[in-house]
Amino acid sequence: MNAFRSDFLNAVAERGFLHQCTDPGALDALAKDGRIAGYIGFDATADSLHVGSLVPIMLLRLLQRMGHRPIVLMGGGTTKVGDPSGKDGQRQLLSDEQIAKNLNGIKGVFEKFLQFGDGPTDAVMVNNAEWLDRLEYIAFLRDYGRHFSVNRMLSFDSVKLRLEREQPLTFLEFNYMILQAYDFVELGRRYGCRLQMGGSDQWGNIVNGVELGRRSADLELFGLTSPLLTTASGAKMGKTASGAVWLNEERLSAYDYWQYWRNTEDADVGRFLRLFTELPMAEIARLEALQGSEINEAKIVLANEATRLCRGADAAAAAAETAHKTFAEGAIGDALPRIDIAAAELRPGIPAFALMTRAGLTQSNGEARRLIKGGGARINDARVEDEAATVSLSDVNDEGVIKLSAGRKRHALVRPV
Repeated sequence: MNAFRSDFLNAVAERGFLHQCTDPGALDALAKDGRIAGYIGFDATADSLHVGSLVPIMLLRLLQRMGHRPIVLMGGGTTKVGDPSGKDGQRQLLSDEQIAKNLNGIKGVFEKFLQFGDGPTDAVMVNNAEWLDRLEYIAFLRDYGRHFSVNRMLSFDSVKLRLEREQPLTFLEFNYMILQAYDFVELGRRYGCRLQMGGSDQWGNIVNGVELGRRSADLELFGLTSPLLTTASGAKMGKTASGAVWLNEERLSAYDYWQYWRNTEDADVGRFLRLFTELPMAEIARLEALQGSEINEAKIVLANEATRLCRGADAAAAAAETAHKTFAEGAIGDALPRIDIAAAELRPGIPAFALMTRAGLTQSNGEARRLIKGGGARINDARVEDEAATVSLSDVNDEGVIKLSAGRKRHALVRPV
């Protein structure tokens, strides 16, 4: 029996997105009887989002699929302040030029997941710099600052945890929750937005916005949060030994993105299928029940579906084919990441550890040396035995490339030019 009357909240709960909600009964009635607009904010701290941002992106996609209107709020203004939630120290302050560059980098990924346009359920993208950059400080404090209790602000986790750890919290960061609350009010006025969603670490900020809307503008607003995800082994989503799992193709190849999902831990497969694919729940139940080596079927389905959504069907198919050739047939697949290096540089030889790092298989030369020492580095499928080994033009194979491998599942090709 469904716990909610609306398709939206039933799907949110069924798929594992629901953690907390400010007034689930009233939100359920609103979603059942009409169309609602809901938003999630994304600050521009890098020129690409990573897999850790996929839960909110998929939540916006689900909102649209259920007949409602998603709003993507780009944090051109709030990025200048920095969200202290979940951070032990102050974020690096970025210049206006860097923020603009980052915004341009992350905008494109939303077009893969959402339908934008002028229709009633079409997504809209807004930049909060439109109103935050124009605020007058004294007027803002008089109109909105009086609605915030410092005593209560100190009780929210984003502030309390920093203070308990005796880490400095700047007045600049302390203002973040006020600005986020004001964003909600502005979106309510401008776009009829009634719902803010986000990760569970945003609960305090979201509640502030709900209350500010009621006190300052007589708006009935709602908040909904999703669980913060970690893998079954406790690792943070979106992080691997070789770095962040970026959503932009420029930062991470489709093949490496596919491999990230293919390497999902067995205990996470069902949960990730619910969150990151749109497969029917009955099919997910079948895949989740697979045991032993058969669970690999479910992991391949997860990798195909997640990559299709983010990179397109062709990229997903190419990545799957490359993986099959690389692992099942021992051949070199077309979608393996490639780097070009001048033949003149390769002729005298490049240290293997340095080449592994340049190819993106390790994050540092030290990590590459440890990989070699541990027996995990290979050149053309031959184990690298010596930390001082070099790679030169003599290692170019019959296909005109040099194949580098870090472990059994991560590979890259070097092409002399």
